[in-house]
Amino acid sequence: MTNNNDCCGSTPLPISKQIRQRIVEAGGEFVSNKNISEYINTGEMDLLQDELTAKFQEVLETLVIDTENDHNTQDTARRVAKMFLRETFGGRYVPAPKITAFPNIGYENVYTAGPISIRSTCAHHFQNIVGRCWVGIFPEEKVIGLSKFNRLVHWIAERPQIQEEMTTQIADELEKFAETPNVAVVLKAEHHCMTHRGVREHESDMTTAIMRGKFRDDAALKDEFYKLLAGMKGYNS
Repeated sequence: MTNNNDCCGSTPLPISKQIRQRIVEAGGEFVSNKNISEYINTGEMDLLQDELTAKFQEVLETLVIDTENDHNTQDTARRVAKMFLRETFGGRYVPAPKITAFPNIGYENVYTAGPISIRSTCAHHFQNIVGRCWVGIFPEEKVIGLSKFNRLVHWIAERPQIQEEMTTQIADELEKFAETPNVAVVLKAEHHCMTHRGVREHESDMTTAIMRGKFRDDAALKDEFYKLLAGMKGYNS
């Protein structure tokens, strides 16, 4: 059983350390792009938000910002803590959306979905990754509802990560929920760590693509997928 006290046996560990300890004892991971919802108990998100609020207040003080007299930043620590845990990085702290696969009644061709909005965060500088995603499925026994693609992609995007790993995770989850290895993912995004710092290059974006199963092995199907994308909203913009 996890000991949630310090070495003197009297002071409870901060909730973040309690959660971390559970993950370590279970042999799990808590790197930035992993979902850790299974290790968080009911009510602990509120405690985690309170802890993060206090920590971010220290960040503001280290930046020499007078939050007592500056009306703009008096409640910023609480707002940022809520934003990180409930929105920007929400994909780490909530379970996967409920996605039901339905029987495929005789459809034996590719279908695509997109554009799906990408609102993610670069794990290197905590700057925004903003873009669009398109997915393709060549179904086998099951199909999933169109809106579920959006929910699944948003859930994965809402984590600190790099684009290559995000694209891979989307493909992994599509395989699992659509119950087929025949998946394709294309993701085009602008990285604010390129446009708002460093080289400040505003004409640059990044495209990643993963082809699996028939999309990888059948050149004609891969070509059909890209031709379908060319006619979809936003792909050529």
